[in-house]
This record gives sequence, C-alpha cells and structure tokens, in this order.
Amino acid sequence: MRVAGELGEARGYGLRDHLCLVFDAPAEFDRQARLFLAEGLERGCRVLYVGDSPPSAAELVGARPGAVRVAPAAATYGAGLVVDPRGQVREYAAAVAEALAHGFTGLRVAAQATSLVRTPEQREAFARYEHLIDRYMTRNPFSALCGYDRAALGTDAVAEIACMHPAASPESAPFRLHAGDDALALGGELDRAGLDLFRLAAGRARSADGEARGSVVLDVSGLDFVDHRGVLLLAELGRGWGGEIVLRNAPYGTRKLIGLLEPEGVRVEVAA
Repeated sequence: MRVAGELGEARGYGLRDHLCLVFDAPAEFDRQARLFLAEGLERGCRVLYVGDSPPSAAELVGARPGAVRVAPAAATYGAGLVVDPRGQVREYAAAVAEALAHGFTGLRVAAQATSLVRTPEQREAFARYEHLIDRYMTRNPFSALCGYDRAALGTDAVAEIACMHPAASPESAPFRLHAGDDALALGGELDRAGLDLFRLAAGRARSADGEARGSVVLDVSGLDFVDHRGVLLLAELGRGWGGEIVLRNAPYGTRKLIGLLEPEGVRVEVAA
C-alpha cells in the first residue's frame, strides 16, 4: 500500500511511493536523498540520484555492481527545457524494465528538480508529468523522492508541484491530489485558501489524462476537511467535465455537507 500524508524522514517507504521534499537548503535534500536511496538499496532496488550537482557513484555505496547511478538533471530531463510528460514517463518505464531485467526489485530515484520548474510553462508541463508518473507508480516498482528548493522557487510555485504528490513536506500545499489504486485521490484540506490551486491542479491532472470527459471517481478517505466552497468547486468541475465527481470513502462530515447542499455535479458513492 502506498503512503500518503506528510513527509517526515525519507525512510520507511515502499517500492511504489512518491514523495515531495520541499527544502530551504540543498544540504537537506542531499541528506534525505541519501536516506531514501540507501533504503532502496536495502530493498534490492537499483537507485538513481538526479541533481544539478550529483555526488559521484563512489559516494553512494551499492550492494552490488550496477546498483547505483548518478546523473545531472539536464542529462535526465533536458537542460532548460519544458519536459515532455508522456515521453519522460516512457523513459522511466524503460529504466524500470531494465532494472528488473538485471535482477533488481525495482528502481528508486531521488531527483532535485528545482531547475525544471522555474517558469510557468515548465511548471504546467511538469505538474502533468508528476500526475502521470504517479499513476505509473501505482502499478510498477518505481519509487521517487522529488526535491524542490523553496528559496529558489517561492511558496506558490512549490505548492503547484507539491500538491501533485501523495506525500509532501508539511505546509508545502494545503491538499494532495494524486493517483489512487483505481481512482484519483484527494487528501489534506480543501477550503477557500486552496480553491484556486485545486482548480489548477485538477485541470492539469485531467488534461494529462487526455482531456477525457465524463464522471470521475475521487477517493477522499484522506480528506481531513472540506468546506462548502470546496464542495461547490467539485460540483462545478464535475459539470464542466461533462459528468460528475463521485466521492468514494467520504467522511461523515463531507457526506452531511453534500446532503445539505445537494449540488449538481458531485455525489457520494453508495457502498455496495
């Protein structure tokens, strides 16, 4: 089962977890990345460190030959470019297949991705990529720690990317919109402060899936709080997508609020 919620220390995670580390000093990313990758080696994974100033392979001791790889971000994603979301997923899928073919249990990556999300155009594409790779991880032995420098990007830019992860650093985003096992999942809080961000994130996830129209199932078992504005926004999005948003595992308070508002475009899934 994947871990969702607030990210603390980057250890104790499985083969399909997707984490967002928001840091204020590069040394913090380096420390957490080493914890994350060392645990990956213990689990039999091939590990990859991606960053603008990666350590040498000798600094990350692997349990077997070929277990540790390092690369600058430019070599992995392209220097100063806007990432191709689907193309990058294919690249990582090929790397996972190669790792499995060589007897590893999967691939684990720690990527310092600050340089890839500096402009609005880059963030638009990278947020879609984060959604697609997160969905890929739900079915494949690929885990990743994505690092973003808050001092370089600012809190608003960081939130655009952090909210697309199941687990993220505390206070990096008010909610988390990510891939569940068989549906989208929403955790955290959805209130007035996060409405614009949620509209942006939901649109990016939807467009990454090919601008499909129709109803969407949204698992809200991890949703701690939603106010009436959040419910009305969900209803608006459901109608705009040509169907409705169906809330799965809705907490009692959410069910009661929807019962009072009776908004067209969102409903609670009835358990079988």
